[in-house]
Amino acid sequence: MHLEVLLTHQPIPYPPRAWGNDPGAGALAEFYGVVRETEELRPIRALRYEAYADMAVAEIRRILGELEKAHPCRRALVLHRLGEVPVGEAAIHVRVEAAHRAEAFALLQGFMDRLKREVPIWKVAAIPRE
Repeated sequence: MHLEVLLTHQPIPYPPRAWGNDPGAGALAEFYGVVRETEELRPIRALRYEAYADMAVAEIRRILGELEKAHPCRRALVLHRLGEVPVGEAAIHVRVEAAHRAEAFALLQGFMDRLKREVPIWKVAAIPRE
């Protein structure tokens, strides 16, 4: 495993205030799902995603609402890419702000576990590497 560790006296960069950095949020957890270079052990150059967009948005909102009851968080952002997503690029970005890290991690984990089972977004094709 490749690790990078940096100890610094400089401020650690954080997202700009434009997204809201809630002063009551002591934890910010993010997840990026990135397309790997293989799918089922075959080399690929991209994945293709499709969705029932309106239903997908509604289901994402429903899931986050349900999870928030057990794991109170302050904010959540979900971006999921559709169409062709090349190797090395993110297919999904999820960001959660909470008062404490336990809630942020639990909501993020719970959401990702349920996303594939319950949200009508599908990986429809692996585009072979030429």
